[in-house]
Amino acid sequence: MTEFPQGSWHALSVDDALVAAELGRDGLEQAEALRRLRADGPNRLPEPRRRGPIMLLLAQFHDVLIYVLLASGLGTALLGHHVDAAVILGVVAINALIGFVQEGKAERALDAIRHMLAPSALVIRDGRKRTVAAEDLVVGDIVLLRSGDKVSADLRLVHARGLRVHEAALTGESMAVEKSSQPAPPDAPLAERSSMAWSGTLVASGQAAGVVVATGGATELGRISRMLAEVPRLTTPLLRKMAKFGRQLTVAILVLASATFAFGILAHGFTPGEMFLAAVGLAVAAIPEGLPAIVTITLAIGVRRMAARNAIIRRLPAVETLGAVTVICSDKTGTLTRNEMTVRGVATAAGVFEVEGEGYAPLGVVRLDGVKTDPACSPDLVALARAVALCNDAELGLTDGEWRVAGDPMEGALLALAGKAGLDPGLERRRLPRLDAIPFEPEHRFMASLHHDHEGHAFALVKGAPEAVLAMCVSQRRDGADAPLDPAFWHDMAERRVSRGERLLAIASRVVDPNQRELTFADVAGGFTLLGLVGLIDPPRDEAVAAVRHCHAAGIAVKMITGDHPGTAAAIGRQLGLGAARVTVGGELDGLDDAAMRKAAAASDVFARTAPEHKMRLVVALQAAGEVVAMTGDGVNDAPALKRADVGVAMGRKGTEVAKEAAEIVLADDNFASIARAVEEGRTVYDNIRKAIVFILPTNGCRRCSKPPTSTGRPGRASPRRRSWCSRWSSLRSCRCRTARRGEGRSRRAPRGSRRRQFLSPAPLFYQAPMEAAVGVQFRPLGDHLGDHGPIPSSAEPRLQNDRGIFLRSVHGQPRP
Repeated sequence: MTEFPQGSWHALSVDDALVAAELGRDGLEQAEALRRLRADGPNRLPEPRRRGPIMLLLAQFHDVLIYVLLASGLGTALLGHHVDAAVILGVVAINALIGFVQEGKAERALDAIRHMLAPSALVIRDGRKRTVAAEDLVVGDIVLLRSGDKVSADLRLVHARGLRVHEAALTGESMAVEKSSQPAPPDAPLAERSSMAWSGTLVASGQAAGVVVATGGATELGRISRMLAEVPRLTTPLLRKMAKFGRQLTVAILVLASATFAFGILAHGFTPGEMFLAAVGLAVAAIPEGLPAIVTITLAIGVRRMAARNAIIRRLPAVETLGAVTVICSDKTGTLTRNEMTVRGVATAAGVFEVEGEGYAPLGVVRLDGVKTDPACSPDLVALARAVALCNDAELGLTDGEWRVAGDPMEGALLALAGKAGLDPGLERRRLPRLDAIPFEPEHRFMASLHHDHEGHAFALVKGAPEAVLAMCVSQRRDGADAPLDPAFWHDMAERRVSRGERLLAIASRVVDPNQRELTFADVAGGFTLLGLVGLIDPPRDEAVAAVRHCHAAGIAVKMITGDHPGTAAAIGRQLGLGAARVTVGGELDGLDDAAMRKAAAASDVFARTAPEHKMRLVVALQAAGEVVAMTGDGVNDAPALKRADVGVAMGRKGTEVAKEAAEIVLADDNFASIARAVEEGRTVYDNIRKAIVFILPTNGCRRCSKPPTSTGRPGRASPRRRSWCSRWSSLRSCRCRTARRGEGRSRRAPRGSRRRQFLSPAPLFYQAPMEAAVGVQFRPLGDHLGDHGPIPSSAEPRLQNDRGIFLRSVHGQPRP
């Protein structure tokens, strides 16, 4: 195994990194690469350990009620009542088959992670460039990156030119991250290790070369894959409570059956064989074998209704879990926000312009001091908008009715600003063509371009970080004229805009010699006029703001957990109404014990710069405090927390396949508001299930009235077959009027507190029992025929058809005639 330093590559200089990797800038020799490949193994994620189909099928029988039904069926078969045994075992088999099919589809997240790896990579070996399969990469290989490439392994960059990498899926950073070969601080969080390129991320622009420092399971992607494999899949609150209820019911049934068995032998002198069959019939009658059908139908109706609200259910029990949620932990980018950079403010020396509009559409209102204004009447705004359209490498176009960016999203937002200012970027580029440019580099933090106007004039434009551009400027533009630069004013303005969560760009221009055809760093050293500052932000969704307010009214806490910058997270949190509590940074959570973690999770609603471990620990801490947690996300870094939460909610449009496979629910519209609507539906489902159970349990108990085992001096005809058919008849009556009811006002009440609250209290069962006893007596003749004579009597056929029609109409929401 090749040994290299772990966890500190980002802090090493380029030379130290090459020495640690035992290679020069010409890369590995082919023979050495093959030796390392044999020693370390291929560059792919390890296959997870999976249960075989036999074990998966056997797991479906691990339930107390199922054990009782199996024992009853076996005993009935030994006594020669084969039809009765077949009915009992058929119920068990159907239940197991449904569970086997559902669980077989649930564990594909690890496969989705493996598909994120690139198929090939361009490397330098033996001093020459060659393309190799990504699986053949080894530690020490030098990989070349270009715009559009997917990174195949964890790389320590040794050279970078204008490199920007999309890392949102791995770190949660909403924008492409600038990379360089300069070492990062040793304690820098993952999102701030600018000297590293991570496996599975995408190169947005620029070129680079990097030495492979981790492959396969040793990469950051592999670490998340291991975390995901180790996270247990929790059962839902409903299933946990029903399992506990099932154990209690089983004990009660066994005690009652045993007492009946002993009483018949000791008090009446029946044979053990006769009383065993009577006891089995009583047990089968008391076991609500129709309950799985009731629960399944109720959940299926909820699935249909949630699908109409853009919530696609992948695992059926998750329908009810949403109704039990007390805390929603949400990712920021793409869920609470649009995941589209938008210019929100333009600061000039004459004033601050607020820009409205959605996405990249070049349409929107411009306001000055809160008053709508015509951009054409503001020469400073028009000059700045023209500059950002020219000093720009992106393209903006209308495709399928939607404005989309080809290139950097930030530059696309600048083109949209030009359109809102009344300019046509394409026309401006033809009128003022570019002669030369200095591309953006992290080292100098600006981009510059040289233009002429076909009339003997030339000028240079620059855009970049405010501190870098301000150092080049000697004047500022105000009302179309130049005035001396006021640095204090601009520094104060920058601080105010940053406090609002905006990312700032400064724009400047300078007249140059008309004969100049090339642009050098000496040409941009000074003498520029500052045109203004542009503030960009990934804005919160309007509907998300309303949904957060709706959740708070319903007693559900909302916590934003993001890998983004703390300042941006704080600003978005304020706009969403998450309170003025301080932002907790992921580094502050390191080293906290479980008790301190629970306090930290409860004390703050906004968490920034979080790693996958932080997200999962926060979910676990909230669950330990008795909360039922829903986790939303779209990236690979969200997958472990999505799986660990009581219900994971992934984004369907912009989410990764990893997140979708780890989650139980997928939002078709990537909208947080859909979660709030689904919670309301989940509460309705829960209430309908409880009502159905309250109906069926007294029915099963009172059904003994239909033919008491000892009323004729013999154990009677209380056969398991008749009891089972009667249970299904009661289930149909229960479903027809209880499973399709819609909720009224449930979204405005407090959560159920599902981990602590009793599933069924004795009171409903007590007052329901007399009514169900009457139902049992009413349908005694029909039960006898269903259980013992097979065909339904003609007198009962109209009633059965009528009940079936009412049930179907209620399922489809049609009124009773």
